[in-house]
Amino acid sequence: MGVAEVVPGVSGGTVALVLGIYERLIDGAGHVVAALRLAVTKRWTSARDAVKQAHWTTIVPVLVGMVVAVLVGARLLEPVIEDHPVGARAVFFGLVLVSIVVPVRMVGRWAPRDVATAVVGAVAAFLLTGLPPGSDVDPPLVVVVLAAAVAICALVLPGVSGSFLLLTLGLYEPTLSAVNDRDLAYVGAFALGAALGLGLFVKVLQMALRRHHALTLALMTGLMAGSLRALWPWQDDDRGLLAPDDGALPMLALVVAAGLVVAAAVVLQARLDRRDVAASLTPPDRRGG
Repeated sequence: MGVAEVVPGVSGGTVALVLGIYERLIDGAGHVVAALRLAVTKRWTSARDAVKQAHWTTIVPVLVGMVVAVLVGARLLEPVIEDHPVGARAVFFGLVLVSIVVPVRMVGRWAPRDVATAVVGAVAAFLLTGLPPGSDVDPPLVVVVLAAAVAICALVLPGVSGSFLLLTLGLYEPTLSAVNDRDLAYVGAFALGAALGLGLFVKVLQMALRRHHALTLALMTGLMAGSLRALWPWQDDDRGLLAPDDGALPMLALVVAAGLVVAAAVVLQARLDRRDVAASLTPPDRRGG
């Protein structure tokens, strides 16, 4: 997820969805946000109860992995994306394309309103990813806070890339440079904005998943489908879509290879889920209990 957030056009939420930990992360984050709100009002007992309900065995490893991946990814992926943009987009296109099957399966039986919601999400993501990139400037810290609050929402929303939003706002390069140069003022402002955005958005998303599960997943499906526009390998500097060039065959091979990796992960996850279900249905005496 950390590497995905460094790459424009790829969503960390998509990775969590494919790995089967998305709803657990959202639920855990919702409990943490609730605990912080209760602590501010000095309702300590309720705050402790909310903290205990967070899924720390999932949240802590994910956070540690993301921090490491962001630091390493910012250093390693930046030159790869700059030197091989077509190949990089081809790999990410294949990853996200096949990943769409995950929320599609989670929706189950698609009602007409689910289809309509997915179409609206796809159109919105397609239009958003067609916006030209902003010009890189040295932004004031207030702007960094606001931009981070918006971008962090994309972290938990599959199909929407936080780094892509930063690129559109002209803050992608300054943010990467701040991480690589250990600019603590910039990083601190970004962290503050991220915390504010996460606190406001996670509870809304948590409620949507509980009350309108299928509809929310249908929207995520549409967002992921529409975001493929940002990952089309052949683009000009203003994000205009181009036809494949003479070197299209190797790029298509990258798309297929990346897609097969995700397909293998989805199949493996499905088998593990079936095994867990079968184990839960097996009587204790047959399990050696």
